[in-house]
Amino acid sequence: MKYLLTIMLSLFVSSVFAQQITKEKQLIQFAGIITDVDSNTVVPYVTVTNLTNKEQRYAANYKGYFSFIAHPGDTILYSAVGYKDLLLAIPSQINDSKYTAMIKMKAEIVNLPTVRVYPWATVEDFTRDFMSMKIADDDYVIAARNLSSESLGGLMMTLPRDGGEIQSINNRLNHDRALNKNMVQTNPLLNPFAWGKLMQSIFKGDKVRSESN
Repeated sequence: MKYLLTIMLSLFVSSVFAQQITKEKQLIQFAGIITDVDSNTVVPYVTVTNLTNKEQRYAANYKGYFSFIAHPGDTILYSAVGYKDLLLAIPSQINDSKYTAMIKMKAEIVNLPTVRVYPWATVEDFTRDFMSMKIADDDYVIAARNLSSESLGGLMMTLPRDGGEIQSINNRLNHDRALNKNMVQTNPLLNPFAWGKLMQSIFKGDKVRSESN
């Protein structure tokens, strides 16, 4: 009985050991395309690391495609600049010699701290420039300078007239023309030049009559 039990136990252990060896020796062609999870655009030059198989590293091409030999159940790490690391495992049960997967990676937003660039190399340079700096005028001083007679006079000489100012000037000119037209003397008796011509005609007539007599 002991011999039978020993034989059965040996056969069982051999069978399990043979299955483990067969499983360990199973190789597959693992391939895939890596894309962005939000835009579905390919992610080029991703580093693909097989953590299970001595951390062997592979690189995807510019189209996001990769292909290498692996074992079922291997753990794969996908890493790329600007994307979060992705850790996925190949299924342990694969009935084919090849396996294809679509890998989705998510972009990583990194908020960098604010960097301020100062134009001074040393504290002494800053102190010298600060002490010689001209402080800008406040709003009251700027308003007074803009409303001074010199500033307004310069604006009057350089700025063109707007529509309202041109209309006001035209109205005043039309009003002056109307007043001058009403002041024109239409009666010749009230015109001094007409009186002068009349007196000259009378004197010439008297002179002609005296010569004829």
